[in-house]
Amino acid sequence: MKIAIIHDWLTGMRGGEKCLEVFCGLFPDAHLFTLLYAPDSVSPTISRMNIHTSFLQHLPFIQKMYRFYLPLYPSAVEALNVKEYRLILSISHCAAKGVIPSPQALHIAYLLTPMRYAWDMYPDYFGDGHRRRLLGPLVPFLANYLRLWDVASNHRVDDFICISDHVARRIRRYYQREARVIHPPADMSRFFISRQREDYFLAVSSLVPYKRLDLAVFAFKAMKKRLVVIGKGPEEKRLKSMADANIEFLGWQPDEVVAEYYSKCQALVFPGEEDFGIVPLEAMASGRPVIAYARGGVLETVVPLGEKNPGDPNPGTGVFFHEPTAEALIQAVKTFEARKAEFDPGKIRDHARQWDLPIFREKMRSCLRGILANHGEEWPC
Repeated sequence: MKIAIIHDWLTGMRGGEKCLEVFCGLFPDAHLFTLLYAPDSVSPTISRMNIHTSFLQHLPFIQKMYRFYLPLYPSAVEALNVKEYRLILSISHCAAKGVIPSPQALHIAYLLTPMRYAWDMYPDYFGDGHRRRLLGPLVPFLANYLRLWDVASNHRVDDFICISDHVARRIRRYYQREARVIHPPADMSRFFISRQREDYFLAVSSLVPYKRLDLAVFAFKAMKKRLVVIGKGPEEKRLKSMADANIEFLGWQPDEVVAEYYSKCQALVFPGEEDFGIVPLEAMASGRPVIAYARGGVLETVVPLGEKNPGDPNPGTGVFFHEPTAEALIQAVKTFEARKAEFDPGKIRDHARQWDLPIFREKMRSCLRGILANHGEEWPC
């Protein structure tokens, strides 16, 4: 059976790429298709695959400005030639699920979210920034086109798997489809509990609008507490201009450096609404609590102090704030500091073990095997 794996783009190792690694490990002989590929930006597990790119790969300034080519994504993914493949596995938060399979092919989509830029992230993506100024009055028509295409292309998928109950509800709302849920993993072997805890809070994130790092900058500037930010993105310049000296921007760092910062921080600050959120899992795998905005996938992983899941012996693993404001985040930090002695690093790490990488791998293998069997297909390897 010829297998094609479709991924939106390969420009760095974020949560979607960590899931992609598992698919590449399960199907090492598959061909990997993507809209564009930046060499040396992904792990050896991914880069050793037989990688095919779209026509976007050859457009001017594509490596740094690929988001500006968003209107071309549907055409680019539809132009990928996958007609020879019997099994198609897409990992998509944007356009990958819209690939056109042959009539005989089985297409299983692991959906990170319905097309983020067309739905709930539309105001962040097409707000008052560069894209809005460049596209002007075309923005509403472009967004409507992307929404129509996103809904229409969902019919090219035979079975959906998604990353959270939060995303499953959105799939039901936008596509009128049901989806199995398999949470993404955190590789517990990468993280550890340090005996030393330093006097800083940590944010690990792409610096893009919907991550709401501006709330963290405003809050920690007001509190004059140390905040370390690991990540890069188009919001970096704006965020730095708002920050004082107590807020440090380190850019992207190697995995071992990130693990060190997780292990020694007071707590992770997670101010945006995410479809799932692997970063909170990584912080908890390091024994550190999470201060998070109480929306999205984080509600499925972080247990606030004083609350427990049925049958869960662990204490709380974080503190929530319920309004997307700097003031609400400041109050959550104060709550954390007043109760931080109640957090047990060992029990927080134990709580995170249920999302360990081998567990995800086996859940995904079992789910894919079951879907194949339902369609009369055997496991290919």
